[in-house]
Amino acid sequence: MSTADLVFTRGPVFTADPARTRATSLAVVGDRIAAVGHDEVRDLIGPATEVVDLTGKLLLPGFQDAHIHAVGGGKELAECDLTGTVGVAEYLERIRDYADAHPEKTWITGGGWSMESFDGGLPTRQLLDSVVPDRPVLLSNRDHHGAWANSRALELAGLTADTPDPADGRIEREADGTPGGTLQEGAIGLVARLVPEATHEDRLAGLLRAQKLLHSLGITAWQDALLGSFGGMADPSEAYMAAALDGSLTARVTGALWWDRERGAEQIPELVARREKLSAGRFRAGSVKIMQDGIAENFTAAMISPYLDGCGCATGNSGLSFVDPEALCGYVTELDALDFQVHFHALGDRGVREALNALEAAIAANGHRGNRHHLAHLQVVHPEDLTRFARLGAIANIQPLWAAHEPQMDELTIPFLGPERAAWQYPFGDLVRAGATLAAGSDWPVSSPNPIEGIHVAVNRRDPEAADDRVFYAEQRLDLTTALAAYTAGTAHVNGLDDTGSLRAGHLADLVVLDRDILTAPAEEIAEARVERTYVGGELVYAR
Repeated sequence: MSTADLVFTRGPVFTADPARTRATSLAVVGDRIAAVGHDEVRDLIGPATEVVDLTGKLLLPGFQDAHIHAVGGGKELAECDLTGTVGVAEYLERIRDYADAHPEKTWITGGGWSMESFDGGLPTRQLLDSVVPDRPVLLSNRDHHGAWANSRALELAGLTADTPDPADGRIEREADGTPGGTLQEGAIGLVARLVPEATHEDRLAGLLRAQKLLHSLGITAWQDALLGSFGGMADPSEAYMAAALDGSLTARVTGALWWDRERGAEQIPELVARREKLSAGRFRAGSVKIMQDGIAENFTAAMISPYLDGCGCATGNSGLSFVDPEALCGYVTELDALDFQVHFHALGDRGVREALNALEAAIAANGHRGNRHHLAHLQVVHPEDLTRFARLGAIANIQPLWAAHEPQMDELTIPFLGPERAAWQYPFGDLVRAGATLAAGSDWPVSSPNPIEGIHVAVNRRDPEAADDRVFYAEQRLDLTTALAAYTAGTAHVNGLDDTGSLRAGHLADLVVLDRDILTAPAEEIAEARVERTYVGGELVYAR
């Protein structure tokens, strides 16, 4: 073998390869790993070889995100940003300052507010009117399943006490029926349809802004969970294609084509055509995203049993199934036969069961085709459904940051689920024990895209920034090796990037260097680690 272009020495190296999980040296030739081992790898060092000393650091496969909205997240970084605080006064100050700084904008958009900041999770139009009375304002909440509108935005959209709720959402109202300023799920679109669409240049800039951030967090590949237009978000597909064609897309990206839940099987030929069109460079769109239900905090996640009220009594609401469960079985069967991967949003226990039922129907009709279908979020999983993941080959796509005590969980979720069902939340440990394959993601901009933070919560079941030291259902903790594998080999499997996700000879040199060895540090210190370097195909794309 000729000498290497790049050699890492003096380990530790975490390979995520079951045959050899730890090494001390690794060599790269071109865009591929040439050797993984120990002192013998140093024989590949030549006069032109770049040598990276790993003393006190950790080399591991590049992180991958199995569920993210990168273009939207990058675009929001340039809009009115309400993240990083839960203070209503600070929200209003930021909104006023942003509006004052951008008098040219006809609409004030952005988001990141937290439901815990407002009584019942419902901000009012009057609050927004107090800082921006003359221009329409529409701000997504942190999870993007709700939005906050001022009176001007509601007026322009023609929303009144007589406006009916859409089938897939809800307009929160004042006592006389007047829209109060909070829009849930599909109701967001009643106002968002009026927001001026982002330009191609805006979306491309958002993608590149996001890519820079994600590389700085050690992320080398991801699955964009929504290629299409929904809830006021513009379709990011052309931005990805442009970046893939001109070479500015340095990450590897799988796109999930949006399933329009207001339509049926007639859209499948269009999805086939889009899959063929959207493939260039490091980008391909071979997945279909089906959003089966909503979220627990606004009572739209689909539950087997009804939500409880504030007194602990059953209500008449069990959430929403956005796609008819019987029809879903037919749609998924047809998509599977066409070798699409199906990427489900399935959050409530009924939503999870409906998705698994659809996969079971597809397997009964088509056999196991190996399309690596996955269910994202999995907030509440009925114990009877845990073993179905392994049996059906359904991958559990987890968002670990959400598995912690925080006000939105403790005040807006647990009381309305009840103690038994609350204990079924984010059952990472049970899924592993039942034989499920785990992949991991962030759902950014819903929550932080930092994999180190997600790994910390997966292992500790505590938010590293929270004062609350309670562990969120300790029996569901993951060991660190399993959590790392979910963010590397597991997500590489979901993304169909089989020559990434683990460090072995012949694989692509998608790598990350951390500033410390988290495998030997105390578990409570995982979140303190920082990314030193990120490589994609042996090329340095980030250096601290």
